[in-house]
Amino acid sequence: MTVTVTEPVDPRTIRNLSVIAHIDHGKSTLSDRILEITGAVDPRLMRAQYLDSMDIERERGITIKAQNVRVRYRDHLIQLIDTPGHVDFGYEVSRSLAACEGAVLLVDASQGIQAQTLANCYQALEHDLAIVAVLNKIDLPAADPARCRDELERVLGIPGAEVLEISAKTGAGVPALLDAVIERIPAPAGDPAAPLRALVFDSIYDQYRGVISSIRVVDGTLRSKSRVRLMVAQTTHEVEEIGVRTPDMVEVDVLGPGEVGYLVAGIRDVAGARSGETVTDAQRPAGAPLEGYRDPKPMVFCGIYPIDGDDLAALRDALDRLKLNDASISYEPENSHALGFGFRCGFLGLLHMEIVRERLEREFNLSIIATAPSVVYRAFLTDGTEVDVDNPTDLPDPSRLDHVDEPMLDVTIITPAEHLGAVMDLGQSRRGEMTKMEYLSTERVELRYRIPLAEVVIDFFDALKSRTKGYASLDYEPAGYVTSPVVRVDLLINHEPVDAFSTIVHRQNADYYGRRMAERLRELIPRQLFDVPIQAAIGGRVIARETVKARRKDVLAKCYGGDITRKRKLLEKQKEGKKRMKNLGRVEVPQEAFVAALKLDED
Repeated sequence: MTVTVTEPVDPRTIRNLSVIAHIDHGKSTLSDRILEITGAVDPRLMRAQYLDSMDIERERGITIKAQNVRVRYRDHLIQLIDTPGHVDFGYEVSRSLAACEGAVLLVDASQGIQAQTLANCYQALEHDLAIVAVLNKIDLPAADPARCRDELERVLGIPGAEVLEISAKTGAGVPALLDAVIERIPAPAGDPAAPLRALVFDSIYDQYRGVISSIRVVDGTLRSKSRVRLMVAQTTHEVEEIGVRTPDMVEVDVLGPGEVGYLVAGIRDVAGARSGETVTDAQRPAGAPLEGYRDPKPMVFCGIYPIDGDDLAALRDALDRLKLNDASISYEPENSHALGFGFRCGFLGLLHMEIVRERLEREFNLSIIATAPSVVYRAFLTDGTEVDVDNPTDLPDPSRLDHVDEPMLDVTIITPAEHLGAVMDLGQSRRGEMTKMEYLSTERVELRYRIPLAEVVIDFFDALKSRTKGYASLDYEPAGYVTSPVVRVDLLINHEPVDAFSTIVHRQNADYYGRRMAERLRELIPRQLFDVPIQAAIGGRVIARETVKARRKDVLAKCYGGDITRKRKLLEKQKEGKKRMKNLGRVEVPQEAFVAALKLDED
């Protein structure tokens, strides 16, 4: 690591920008070309998706974590933040936008505006950012820049003459984009003489150095070896190191207004430097902290349990560290009769849940079970009280319930017109109500639906992609609660309820879910020495039943002929033994059966 002694950079030469777009429109590829053109990375070390550091990001071809890098171009410092594009990681985008003065809005010239393009653009406008609109992939045969310009002008009000055309893959037009960034995005405004205020917009945990925070200095000057105070956590620390990412971590002596860098202050408590924290000088503190971020509300919940109970402490530590650099995760301890001790975790969406589960297994080497995803219902009791229910087992008994409200989403779908019928059929089958339909052009339609969140979190996105051959795009936002006839379906194995398999479903889908689950468990539970009934029930009413037949010892094998009464006596004795065994016996559901059964909805 190189130590560079510097004075604060002149804010007039700094440009802070985020790259925002729909998923797979070329953000990471554009970041690669900018790194190449500005000479930030040695050509021998260059690789595709250079800023995507996680294996999962490379395998899936998506950005999960926002990454920042400082490059130099035409005597200017450009601080670039590459953001995720999937709707489940919108919180990363909002944090990145808070650290910038401008945004590059990237649109695929062959696909045009997508749902997340609209969402990200509106978010940037809410932050009063300057927007540089860019059409990417103009080298593709299917590219139609003229149509995309018209869409941008009509839908977002961006003048067509200001829209740039580039190919992030070949590098064509990227220098012109950097010129436009310098001209159109304003320099940061900050007072170097004011008390220090710096915004923490991301953090990671290093085993040897503690918390490493990504910061944006808003006012004042941050110096190495000074003492700083975290205004929300109310803790004081000595600065061990500050620096910038170029993309390697380069130590500097000072960071001035408008600069983006990193801070190491020996913070060992992972809760000590959450995203949205304000850093100020301990000797000359600022009067008030910077406005942080709105805490994201989890949309999807599931239970996560270690397969080996001894790993519970390791799982808690892993969740602590993940929450440090992904503040949108929430978790609290819970206990299941079937799975033991674990955590009830909240996520922004199903992909977010899947990624976190995979990171726990890969990065922390944990073997875990995740229960079926559920959402937060509001249960209103007959005595007038209201209860939030994110775990199906917490839903009160039907005799105490007055009604239950379920969360709704406002869903925006943009699809080619030829697939309009298939998308409308999907919306209706998921209890959706269409609120708007608008043709963006002759080939593309925007649909707005109000759909229950429970219908979206399972496989709505996959079903949408398969019905539209991958061309539709999806964005959603919370839309309050409505009263709905939902019920809890419990699974009983040998007349004992198994809480891990309980779920809340709409009444019209309850019979189907109960039958499928009972059939699946019949195949997965090993045969015992007695019949094992598997029942799906709503309250006290059984709606489906399957039986795992008993293993049977042939007690008549030793009877070669002889009196029939002898055979009957042996069979009656076996029958009595099985009856006594069934009364005393307890069915252990193997872990493999839990894992397979909880993947029921993924098939």
